Amino acid sequence: MPRQPESPSPSTVGFALNRRRFVIGAAAFGGAVLLNACGDDDDDSGVATDDTAGGTESTETAEGSGDLGEITLGSNQSDEVPKNALAAAIATTGLNVAVNTVDHNTFQENFNTYIQQPDDTMTWFAGYRTRAFARRGVVGDISDVWENLDGMSEGFRNASTASDGNQYFVPFTFYAWGVHYRKSLFEENGYEIPETWDDFMALCEQMESDGITPLCAANDGGWPQMGMFDMLNLRINGYDFHVSLLGGNEDWTDDRVKEVFTTWESILPFYQPDVAGRTWQDAANALGDKSAGMFLIGNFVNQNFDADTQADIIEDVDFFLFPEINPEHERNAIEAPIDGFMMASEPANEEGAKALLTALGGTDTINAYLEIDPSVVAANENADTSAYNALQQKATELINESTYVAQFLDRDTDPSFAADVVGVAIADFLADPGSIDTILSTVEEQKATYTFE
Repeated sequence: MPRQPESPSPSTVGFALNRRRFVIGAAAFGGAVLLNACGDDDDDSGVATDDTAGGTESTETAEGSGDLGEITLGSNQSDEVPKNALAAAIATTGLNVAVNTVDHNTFQENFNTYIQQPDDTMTWFAGYRTRAFARRGVVGDISDVWENLDGMSEGFRNASTASDGNQYFVPFTFYAWGVHYRKSLFEENGYEIPETWDDFMALCEQMESDGITPLCAANDGGWPQMGMFDMLNLRINGYDFHVSLLGGNEDWTDDRVKEVFTTWESILPFYQPDVAGRTWQDAANALGDKSAGMFLIGNFVNQNFDADTQADIIEDVDFFLFPEINPEHERNAIEAPIDGFMMASEPANEEGAKALLTALGGTDTINAYLEIDPSVVAANENADTSAYNALQQKATELINESTYVAQFLDRDTDPSFAADVVGVAIADFLADPGSIDTILSTVEEQKATYTFE
């Protein structure tokens, strides 16, 4: 495997981190799913909403006193909490911003088309996902914006940098993936946090005997189960093999990859049924009502619960690291995706776009955002962290203790390869686990048609 270049000291990335390694190579920093929201027309955010396209798209305008004219922002923030949080963040800028919100999955699946006639700015993901579009020349160089950003670490700069050495992305938030659970459910049933795969399997069996579905399972949109592949591969084969595989440097028919799927097959009986058509929100509902016991998902899971009427659930949700499978790799890797913003290559309002991106990279915007969406961690190290809740603190703690930090499968490799090849393969596997060999051979054949960085 070619040696992957390393970022500067992890302690320079976002918040206090010590031993983790961020890799900025073919499969390094990616962004992740900052799952999105829709607001009410009559809320007090100063944002007017005009829903169109069957309710999947909306336009919001935050009127400020700036004289830079209207700035458009294409957003995948289609779920209630992050959409309202983004509106609050934009309201602090004093700029006239029209936010065009599209359903999260639709935005991602059609980004190749959208980027041909984009808004001035847009939500997106760091790392490979940024570099891929920078290489195609469809997003704008914002290196001059970075000269005016304070509180962004060198690690985040690297996560925003393309192969030409210029910056194309402004980080905003990130968060951890882990196995989420209700603390009270574990206490009521005497369950203990599993540290090894044998412990995890035993716990699944116990939950099943107690009449509880052990594992929440969703794959609507094609991305949620990518997280399960990532964690199994990281635990079985280790971080270096994982990033090398996603970077196009390993054979998908390798026995090491097959072991990931055969191990995965052993826990499918503990899944909620009909995984393919279930949204992550529906799966989270089962976690909330305790009909299911555990959910491998990002910390955004609490966005699904109403802060007023389901505060007891939010306070009760905790998470733990995915269990150890291969002692050689212990539990030394975690996923912590980075979300933020890019600029179109030829924005209608370039001056306004760069002013907005500069503001979004500052502290006023992220502080306003975190007041509404406490499921993520600020990228800007000068942000106010005094109100971090237990989940945010836990994310900080576990990332701090991890040696390696991955992003997410569809951010750590070529975006089209992830969506059109690996995502399809995972869906096929979930539908027919017995066809692993055929599925992996197909992935390897299709891989040859892609060019990886």
